[in-house]
Amino acid sequence: MAPLIGWMAGALLVSALLAAGYFVLTTRRIAARAERTVPPAGRFVEAGGNRVHYVDAGEGRPIVFVHGLGGQLHHFRHPTFPLLPGYRLIALDRPGSGYSVRSSQATARLPEQAQAVADFIVALGLERPLVVGHSLGGAVALTLALDRPDLVSGVVALAPLTHMEDEVRPEFRALYIKSPLKRWLVAQTTAVPASMKYAAQTLDFVFGPQKWPEDYIVDGGGMLGLRPSHIYATSSDIVAIEQDLGVIEKRYGEIAMPAAAMFGTADRVLDYRRHGLALRDQMPGLDFELVEGQGHMLQFTAAERVAALIERTAARAFG
Repeated sequence: MAPLIGWMAGALLVSALLAAGYFVLTTRRIAARAERTVPPAGRFVEAGGNRVHYVDAGEGRPIVFVHGLGGQLHHFRHPTFPLLPGYRLIALDRPGSGYSVRSSQATARLPEQAQAVADFIVALGLERPLVVGHSLGGAVALTLALDRPDLVSGVVALAPLTHMEDEVRPEFRALYIKSPLKRWLVAQTTAVPASMKYAAQTLDFVFGPQKWPEDYIVDGGGMLGLRPSHIYATSSDIVAIEQDLGVIEKRYGEIAMPAAAMFGTADRVLDYRRHGLALRDQMPGLDFELVEGQGHMLQFTAAERVAALIERTAARAFG
């Protein structure tokens, strides 16, 4: 009996190793294809221990764009840049996302991410830019406005995460992995193939009720999410939110600079009542806009409205 049990244990171990090897090879193949399809589009700069990838276009007063959870700089470069002539437009991959590399000491906490954007602004020598953030990037932008108002002229938050949720949403539970080791193992094995398998379903959720653009996978940078480093950073971001957002959400009334926010009434990712109306109630001077029937990805599906709000805020911020 003992030899049989030992043989069975050995067979199970071999099967597990073969399965892990299959997922590792599949992950590397998908990631390599993603990087060939959407290569780096801009420049790199060292800022605060992070290696930041960014694009920089146009001339005029600077506007810095910060993408949301699981996103990258193409979320603004592609749909928004063509609509804002007359400004210097800079979009960065948040450290850990896209082609930016997060410092080995980083924790992904919101104040730390805000400081990373502050370090980026200083590294590029930007003179008090307007900062535009989407979703989690909106939370980062608002935190930056609270913690480093000396560096920023104004802030625009598009469908921003502003208040703690009661629990982790079902759509994000698979990435809520507290153990860094387990997070790394999942990112290197099963997460990328699973993300590819359910990509259409995920995009329907994020963009809905609107249809995601046909060119989103390449021109919108969507393929870059199919990489282990990106999965690991996204998971880190989700886990870190709860450490600081509950404190930050009590401080929005301190923001004195020109500020604006926009939500779609049909947003499936972040409910406009919990995250939008609550923010408006805390900031009497907030330029707040609701877009009827729109979902979460406003910069793609309501691009002209977004550009108009940015220009309106820029006029106030830059005087």
